[in-house]
Amino acid sequence: MRTKVTTRGQVSIPSRIREQLGLGPETVVEWVVEGDTLRVIPIPADPIRALRGSGRKGTVGRLLADRRRDRGRDG
Repeated sequence: MRTKVTTRGQVSIPSRIREQLGLGPETVVEWVVEGDTLRVIPIPADPIRALRGSGRKGTVGRLLADRRRDRGRDG
């Protein structure tokens, strides 16, 4: 899907994407630039609640392993 940036720098999110991700008028999004790529990430209204239970799927273990690896690079 494509949209245009307006002269005021605004972008519309297509309705199909808004519905799929549950985005509403008060949804906050984060803009992340990675090289020549732009990612738009919706931020949940309650990020703690959104992450609840994710540790059971190995997310916390991977995060801790990444942190240990990063610390090894610093030392």
